[in-house]
Amino acid sequence: MSDAPRSQSAEITPEAVESAVAAALTAIAAAADTAQLKDARAAHVADGSPLAVLSASMRQVAPEHKATFGKLIGQGRGRVTQALAAKEAELAEAETAARLEAERVDITAVPSRTRVGARHPLAVLQDHVCDIFVGMGWEIAEGPELEHEWFNFDALNFDEDHPARQEQDTFYVDPASRHLVMRTHTSPVQVRTMLDRELPIYVLCPGRVYRTDEFDATHLPVFTQFEGLVIDKGITMAHLKGTLDHFARQLFGPEAKTRLRTNYFPFTEPSAELDLWHPTFKGGARWIEWGGCGMVNPNVLRAAGIDPEVYSGFAFGMGIERGLMFRSDVQDMRDMAEGDVRFSEQYGMVV
Repeated sequence: MSDAPRSQSAEITPEAVESAVAAALTAIAAAADTAQLKDARAAHVADGSPLAVLSASMRQVAPEHKATFGKLIGQGRGRVTQALAAKEAELAEAETAARLEAERVDITAVPSRTRVGARHPLAVLQDHVCDIFVGMGWEIAEGPELEHEWFNFDALNFDEDHPARQEQDTFYVDPASRHLVMRTHTSPVQVRTMLDRELPIYVLCPGRVYRTDEFDATHLPVFTQFEGLVIDKGITMAHLKGTLDHFARQLFGPEAKTRLRTNYFPFTEPSAELDLWHPTFKGGARWIEWGGCGMVNPNVLRAAGIDPEVYSGFAFGMGIERGLMFRSDVQDMRDMAEGDVRFSEQYGMVV
């Protein structure tokens, strides 16, 4: 009957009316939410429903029977309308209660305003680098950031007129007569280690360093480095290359490797620029300049009281910020220094 077109008529009998009303009441009672109640209303009250077809059939009823049949259909529609109103109120009350429960706030409880934070990715990466070398049997060495010129330059074979000793490259601390600088690299820690520790030496020296660089996408006036130093008998460039290759694979994956290009540094001889083959670099694997390295200059060994005829060694150094750019595709170094917590949060606890 619910599918009958509007022009269709039906025989009006008490049984037909009761059947239509009963079907409507059953559908209304079964509605579990307002959407189902809306469907029940459309199926049993709207145009084309059994009750609507019976009402339309009143046009065909003889005048002397209209009052009887009209009352019969009107009472039936009234029962359905009352049931719809009662069910609608019941469902609305239940849905309101459910929504209030879902949105309930315990005003007696202290609100939690603690945000889950994350360590800075530079600190996490520095710890990871240290763990790699500790796993190789090395030690971690640290030193002061405010350093004497002798440790920062003289003991490392820098001539007095070397450009790095000029104020346009180095932060000097007043008064100048004290010869104090903000260290420009962590190499002074290597000198202090050679003076303080027994041979042989296998140390990694991480820490913050200072240079008068511009604050831009690829430079920071304050940044972090890690430098390695080995002093032992019979050390050669082959040991340096093997160490760097192992380190690169640990940090960048099993396909990573290094290559050395001839260069000059006052504190190493021979010296080399260190390039990294980055297998997972965004945009495709490629060679990238990573840092500097070489065999420790005999003059540096002598400055620390070590006989270069007996001992030899190698040293290397890289920037942690540059390593983070390689590993995590950071495009701008300023993001690492500006203190926006969103930068750290995106890394969680792992770099």
